[in-house]
Amino acid sequence: MDLNSASSIVLQVLTQATSQDTAVLKPAEEQLKQWETQPGFYSVLLNIFTNHALDVNVRWLAVLYFKNGIDRYWRRVAPHALSEEEKTTLRAGLIANFNEPVNQIATQISVLIAKVARVDCPRQWPELIPTLLESVKVQDDLRQHRALLTFYHVTKTLASKRLAADRKLFYDLASGIYSFACSLWNHHTDTFLQQACTGNEAAASNSLERTLLSLKVLRKLTVHGFVEPHRSVEVMGFLHALFERLKQFLECSRNIRTGNVCRDRLEKTIILFTKVLLDFLDQHPFSFTPLIQRSLEFAVSYVFTEAGEGVVFERFIVQCMNLIKMIVKNYAYKPSKYIEDSSPETLEAHKIKTAFFTYPTLMEICRRLVTHYFLLTEEELTMWEEDPEGFTVEETGGDSWKYSLRPCTEVLFIDIFHEYNQTLTPVLLEMVHSLQGTTNLEDTSAILIKDAVYNAVGLAAYELFDSVDFDQWFKNQLLAELQVSHNRYKPIRRRVIWLIGQWISVKFKSDLRPMLYEAIRNLLQDQDLVVRIETATTLKLTVDDFEFRTDQFLPYLESMFTLLFQLLQEVTECDTKMHVLHVLSCVNERVNVQIRPYVGCLVQYLPLLWKQSEEHNMLRCAILTTLIHLVQGLGAESKNLYPFLLPIIQLSTDVSQPPHVYLLEDGLELWLVTLENSPCLTPELLRIFQNMSALLELSSENLKNCFKIINAYVFLSSTEFLQTYAVDLCRSFCELLKDITTEGQVQALKVVENVLKVNPILGPQMFQPLLPSVFRGIIDGERYPMLMSTYLGVIGRVLLQNTSFFSLLLNQMACESGQELDQILGNMIEMWVDRMDNITQPERRKLSALALISLLPSLNSCLLLSHFEEPKVTEDEEPPTEQDKRKKLLALKDPVHTVSLQQFVYEKLKAQQELLGEQGFHALMETVDTEVVAQLQEFLQGF
Repeated sequence: MDLNSASSIVLQVLTQATSQDTAVLKPAEEQLKQWETQPGFYSVLLNIFTNHALDVNVRWLAVLYFKNGIDRYWRRVAPHALSEEEKTTLRAGLIANFNEPVNQIATQISVLIAKVARVDCPRQWPELIPTLLESVKVQDDLRQHRALLTFYHVTKTLASKRLAADRKLFYDLASGIYSFACSLWNHHTDTFLQQACTGNEAAASNSLERTLLSLKVLRKLTVHGFVEPHRSVEVMGFLHALFERLKQFLECSRNIRTGNVCRDRLEKTIILFTKVLLDFLDQHPFSFTPLIQRSLEFAVSYVFTEAGEGVVFERFIVQCMNLIKMIVKNYAYKPSKYIEDSSPETLEAHKIKTAFFTYPTLMEICRRLVTHYFLLTEEELTMWEEDPEGFTVEETGGDSWKYSLRPCTEVLFIDIFHEYNQTLTPVLLEMVHSLQGTTNLEDTSAILIKDAVYNAVGLAAYELFDSVDFDQWFKNQLLAELQVSHNRYKPIRRRVIWLIGQWISVKFKSDLRPMLYEAIRNLLQDQDLVVRIETATTLKLTVDDFEFRTDQFLPYLESMFTLLFQLLQEVTECDTKMHVLHVLSCVNERVNVQIRPYVGCLVQYLPLLWKQSEEHNMLRCAILTTLIHLVQGLGAESKNLYPFLLPIIQLSTDVSQPPHVYLLEDGLELWLVTLENSPCLTPELLRIFQNMSALLELSSENLKNCFKIINAYVFLSSTEFLQTYAVDLCRSFCELLKDITTEGQVQALKVVENVLKVNPILGPQMFQPLLPSVFRGIIDGERYPMLMSTYLGVIGRVLLQNTSFFSLLLNQMACESGQELDQILGNMIEMWVDRMDNITQPERRKLSALALISLLPSLNSCLLLSHFEEPKVTEDEEPPTEQDKRKKLLALKDPVHTVSLQQFVYEKLKAQQELLGEQGFHALMETVDTEVVAQLQEFLQGF
């Protein structure tokens, strides 16, 4: 592509590609795609996006196409790779001028330079780093900033490479430029602090941006640039200097008002300081040892003493707490059970930790966590009143503890209490003892303190197991506090029922459950919504507990279910509805069929909720889970739900519908339990199977459930099902078996075996295209035992239950292989007997024996028998589903379960003897292994 002639054409097409008119946009995109592999195209793009006179949108698009081209065509081995000559020109052009005026484009240019550096630096691009180091020194503000921005992205990219050779190159780079990076950071930091002190906010903001970028560079160099960073004086000097710089920045924050750009950037920089320490601790715990004492002193001082007042902000507190937590929990700092097995580095770190965490320090940390950080804030109390559902969602925290203060304080408390429980248990118990009895309703502060202390006791439940008689506390105090119905006491009601939920699986006598259920029932009628939601959570924990007894719960089931349903109707937030549905599902699951009299209201409400949740796929997942447990509880009565249930299954399992991405897994589970509990096959239930072909094509982790669903249809109504879907199903299986793993083939062939067992007439005809490959697998001696066992099960079913079809199959195999019938049958029997030990299931072993013996009487001379066992049939402990009943009826007709193997063998051998005559039979038996003959005689003893 000639640069002079092509530039105007490419510029025109790029301009068209920024159009909002699809008629203009689409052809332009197509043309650009064709040019991607044209020599010279990226040189044209470089000229366009570095021409500041052109339209910003056009330049932006040119940068993006250039960046995408690097990903696809920059490496030498890539198809249509760029020539070395063009790459040389492009590399030079990219770092010729760091003067891009538009921030977004400057960032993209920095990123694409870093992408090239990842491939070419330093071998093909040795001048990159020296050029950057020179450019960050220039006085021009714009050039200096853009060079520093690029320096950061290049360092970040090179630091992310993980191959040993690349790591070595980065180590060399880091050691070579570390001193310069430190001086650069110190320069910008000093400049910012001076400008901030003089009140020049605009200049200070620009300097702070450079401080931030240079610190980002240092972070990557420090954390990833050294094998043993503690041996580097410069690295350790920088890390020790961080604490003093942090103090300076925190003090500086007093003078910069909240809300402006400089303040936000200052807080980002302060957080970045802490990230350097956290990353270094994570990657180099032993190199961090000299910093443990200072880190703990710094963090504890700002978070747990007056030193932090007026300067700390929430994200900084979170970071400091994470630093304390990582030091407390760090595995590298914990000595082995036997001291002599611990490394000197571990012992040294442990010694520093122990010296710091004295009794007074631990006591102060514990008290401050509980009585300061655990207290509900004015903002939280306001949210409780104005948005109770939002409050409950905020309180759950989830995985956000790294970024949110309340969950972070709770995790730090748990970790410190676990590490120093012997020291802290008396401190916490003393706080509990000071709060005996009901708290004065007028004393809001005392109520909030009690809430915080009870929170601590719940969080430390496992550590307090031997120190708290929770049963007595429940009977003598907590139960009474649940009965105080005044609105001002609602924080305690909520906290106590939460506290019981934390202890229920730790220490709570079964005999007290009815008293608890009574309390839960009352609290589910509480005037406060937050209390009711928390009560529902504790109910879930109670019914989920391994000591749950249905008989104790049944007297409360009707009222509990009704109240939970009312709560479900009352709440409006998607997350809360999901939560309450989950509680209902858990109750349903635990009481099973006992739920039937009480689910009418829920069954009537769910269609409305499903319709309302059209835009909320996660809520629909919760509805599917609820329906799964409802169907299991209702059993055959679930047929009444089909008008609502079957369209939901249809939608959830249709891969052409966008919601299937969220709903498929639960939808398949619902489909399966619906079939298992269906008393009969309805036309609508049969029609849903149209979704299956596309599901089998996915070959995803849901394949196992798909096979179970097919089996369920077979057990439900094999003839009607096979007549409708046999051809499609066989085609799907033939394609599937080509691409799935060996284990997947086993699962698929077990479906085939079930079809043959349930319907021995239609089954072999349906899977006729599949059976030759199974037959060949036996003769070829399939090596994988489970697959060979399944092959034998499939052919065994055909041989035992459809002899005429087996004969057709045998003839087909003889024609294909050009062998005699006797020869191919003999090969099959020989391999079958040889691999008999692959079959471990008693039912399958008996099937093989019956199948082989069914070949008698025969004039063929191949026969060998192995050891036989009667199958052991066990009764299911769970209440039988409709499918369980169908399987039992099928077993009563299955020759494997109805035919006596001894009788069958005896009769077949006798018929063989009559066919061959005494002398011929005796000659045949002499060809059989003597050990097998002995086993056979023992087996037939008594006949």
